[in-house]
Amino acid sequence: MSVQAATTLLKSTVPGVAVLGRVSAREAEILSPATLQFIATLHRIFNPTRKTLLQKRVYRQQQLDRGVLPDFLPETAYIRNDPNWRAAVPAPGLQDRRVEITGPVDRKMVINALNAGTSTFMADFEDSSSPTWENMISGQVNMYDAVRETITFSNPNGKKYELRKDGKLAVLLVRPRGWHMEEKHVLIDGEPCSASIFDFGVYFFHNAKELIKRGKGPYFYLPKMESHLEARLWNDIFNVSQDVINIPRGTIRGTVLIETILASFEMDEIIYELRDHSSGLNCGRWDYIFSFIKKLRNHPQFVLPDRSDVSMTVPFMDAYVRLLIQTCHKRGVHAMGGMSAFIPVKGDEVANNAVTQKVYNDKLREVTAGHDGTWVAHPGLVKVAKDVFDEHMPQPNQIHLRRDDVVVKNTDLLNINFKGAITEQGIRSNIQVGLEYMEAWLRGTGCVPIHGLMEDAATAEISRSQLYQWARHNVITAEGIRVTGDYLLKVLDEETDKIKQKLGAKYAQTKFDAAKAAFATNVNGEKLDDFLTTLLYDDIVTIAPQARL
Repeated sequence: MSVQAATTLLKSTVPGVAVLGRVSAREAEILSPATLQFIATLHRIFNPTRKTLLQKRVYRQQQLDRGVLPDFLPETAYIRNDPNWRAAVPAPGLQDRRVEITGPVDRKMVINALNAGTSTFMADFEDSSSPTWENMISGQVNMYDAVRETITFSNPNGKKYELRKDGKLAVLLVRPRGWHMEEKHVLIDGEPCSASIFDFGVYFFHNAKELIKRGKGPYFYLPKMESHLEARLWNDIFNVSQDVINIPRGTIRGTVLIETILASFEMDEIIYELRDHSSGLNCGRWDYIFSFIKKLRNHPQFVLPDRSDVSMTVPFMDAYVRLLIQTCHKRGVHAMGGMSAFIPVKGDEVANNAVTQKVYNDKLREVTAGHDGTWVAHPGLVKVAKDVFDEHMPQPNQIHLRRDDVVVKNTDLLNINFKGAITEQGIRSNIQVGLEYMEAWLRGTGCVPIHGLMEDAATAEISRSQLYQWARHNVITAEGIRVTGDYLLKVLDEETDKIKQKLGAKYAQTKFDAAKAAFATNVNGEKLDDFLTTLLYDDIVTIAPQARL
């Protein structure tokens, strides 16, 4: 059944809870009084801790700006140095994760991803979804139907999508939004609900027992964390949630994306905090590069070259990968590889073969390094990734590969001693990606093919933060151009004009002017918002007029 189009304002009967967005009849069922009561309970218990942890991020940034560089924590050395503790054994359906696919939570995409022939599918409420109210709440309807294997979709042209019947559906994992996000369409005691709690809570409340009945469980990917204390918060939420609905603790499993430079210094501690609920760690490579730039933005010695030169083999990225694999395997959990953002090239066999070879090389590097699985962004590249892992990992995983040879010091995680250049083409590419992605995001689309890559918020974040960094430190390009805020604003004008000329009269129906205005505030070397999603979020909030009364 598709989500019904007719919508109305939902009147909450739960004390202290107000829903300010319009909902369809199916969506109103998802936001039942019992669901809202569950969400409110979690929010009231845990939102104060969330806000305290976000303030700790601010203080830590101030330290970084003063030159206190990241390092392993002396106060948690006892956790890192204890060889005896282990995390939970793999949960049902998560022993073999050799190829995972990810994408947004719209109905057709969910069906295609579950059918893609991968081990798992990460349904993404975060970086691949623009968090409009409709996207978030209809996505929860889609999760409900996907768990029960009743999800179908009909295109306007009559083409019908449904789940395969051979029992080879991908195991479902859900990525809620990060701790920094709020859901402004749901107020609890007058304040916006934590988006993390909302996304997690709605999915968990409706689907945990059904998933258990089907031999799996409520499985999650946890994004954007910067410390083990943020992992502790998730673990506390998991424990309370399991107790409330009376299922055993340890039923929930969470894979943590190590996609911030600060988290890379606390990987042991993050697994430890989640140990009864841990399914390992993942190399969130694109957000990791963004975090590296953002956190170290004040320091000219950490200026990175064009994004195309920052490969997984450069020193700081290689050290991060090796430490993640060693840490996960030492604790008995999966070490998941990163995203291949390439998409097939239709109608050009030579170009498509080149893409396939790049994906093959990337996945070969991952499996031989010791990863237990990897990500792809497009169903057309599942086979090449699976073939590589099947050849080099015939068993379900390689957690037994301990990597005791690995020694990673704090300086290794900050080592950018590699060749690369800052070029005019790199500048223009960053502006093009940022503009096109932000425009699509403002229209409600969070996953966009640009220049042969499936871009999500992470790559737009790299584009935005690199431009800021280059202007902040007045770098000189390979062509001899001094990069200043004025220069970047001039290039932004030029690239926007190219889009105007290309689109003609259609330009007026786009969001490029709004995207350009927001982008311009972050590329002059003076200001860098923490996240693109928080920079733009108010532009997509749609509070129903009646709710304002």
